[in-house]
Amino acid sequence: MLARFGWLFSLSSFAAVALMTIVFVSPLGGVRIGGADARPILSRWNWFAITLCTTIATGILFWGAAEPMFHIASPPDFAGVVNDREAAQFALSTLFLHWSITPYAIYATPALAFALAYYNCGGAYSLSGPLRLIVKNDAKGAVPALLDAMALFALVAGVAASLGAGVMTLAGGLGAVAGLPDGAITRLGITVVIVLTYVVSSLSGLQRGIKVLSDINIRFFFLLCLFVLAAGPTLSILKLGLESAVAYVADFFPRSLGIGGESGSLWNDQWTLDWTVFFFANWLAWAPITALFLGRIAVGYTVREFLIFNLALPAFYGMIWMTIFGGGAILINQSTDGALLSALNSEGPEAVIYALIETLPLAGLVAVGFVFATFISFVTAMDSNTHSIAGVSLKPSSPAGLAGKPAMAVKIFWGVLIGAVSWVMTATNGIDGIRMLSNLGGGPGLLILIGCGAAIVKLLFSDTAALNAPPGAALKNVSEARARDGQINRATTP
Repeated sequence: MLARFGWLFSLSSFAAVALMTIVFVSPLGGVRIGGADARPILSRWNWFAITLCTTIATGILFWGAAEPMFHIASPPDFAGVVNDREAAQFALSTLFLHWSITPYAIYATPALAFALAYYNCGGAYSLSGPLRLIVKNDAKGAVPALLDAMALFALVAGVAASLGAGVMTLAGGLGAVAGLPDGAITRLGITVVIVLTYVVSSLSGLQRGIKVLSDINIRFFFLLCLFVLAAGPTLSILKLGLESAVAYVADFFPRSLGIGGESGSLWNDQWTLDWTVFFFANWLAWAPITALFLGRIAVGYTVREFLIFNLALPAFYGMIWMTIFGGGAILINQSTDGALLSALNSEGPEAVIYALIETLPLAGLVAVGFVFATFISFVTAMDSNTHSIAGVSLKPSSPAGLAGKPAMAVKIFWGVLIGAVSWVMTATNGIDGIRMLSNLGGGPGLLILIGCGAAIVKLLFSDTAALNAPPGAALKNVSEARARDGQINRATTP
């Protein structure tokens, strides 16, 4: 898949960035999701917290310190690295490429297409809703069913990959904190606990589940960032972050478009396929189902606000996190004669973050806090996705009645299935199992991204006044949304 379609993964991901930029400055940016009279069901703080925690899952926790170790140990030939400083800048700028603007554009494109199709155009609670915008007749029958099936397949693969990364991180943490040996049985136990927790949380409802967990989670994230920045080589981290940000901007277009290398194309470069395309595939695997959730909770806000809270702010936060943890890992590895790289080589990528924590004050307490943050992070992400999965899986495809017994059974089924897939792949293949799952899920996710992008292009040429005030559709959909999500505090100040 990577060898044949790596170029399409890269080009489509870059196209998503360009499209979201155009939408932001276009008249479509002023359209209110749900119509001119729609009101938000979440405050801006809760909206940002839920969006951030839903999208990052355990990714930044696992890869933040581990990924740069791979890059400084074996930088690709096209990087032209000649010394440690250049290696550090390349590694951190690569983290920015993999974890900031492009990934969130991959999320924002289908999420925005779904939000406008569902709330403003009267589409179904399904990924066939955006499809209806690019075909003359309603998308019914086998087409939407196939599209939803692709989305569910992509999600199982992508989420199982992220769950696997979280399980490996937690296994490494339990080894560092309690001396528990890592292995298939330990990973099975961790997987079972995570699955049970996010299924119970999902059954408890949006207000008591996702909203509470995300609020706790984001505060832990902020606290961890501040502590590591203050306890680590603060000024050196900030300097490396600034230098790497400049390199990221300078190289954004050529690396996004696959320009460079000896052959003139990075799409034939194995390093690019193993890393950049792999990460884009992982984001694409998450994007379809996550789009349903992100689009649903955005009602009442404008398209421009949607892009700020679903793309700009999370991307900026991703850069901050990677600067602190990725930059800190690079600098601490240099100052400890390669201690973090040794941990990677001897114990695996899950051990790198704990090797970093061991160099900080209060290492034991911080390690416990990091294990807790990792656990809550994935529970929060899967909590939101089980809502969307249940909505797609039930007939009719609508999130209405998600508190009923059939929906509970559906949530439990998907939770157990994802946990089982994740355990099998990580127990038998480790990090390679995570890579395989991401690539498998990215294929159908890519097709859905292209379709949703086409729907947004069509909306760019639509009458924005009609979108802002569709004939009865906006008020009808907002009313239904509030009825569905009555457990959310509707009185929160936008």
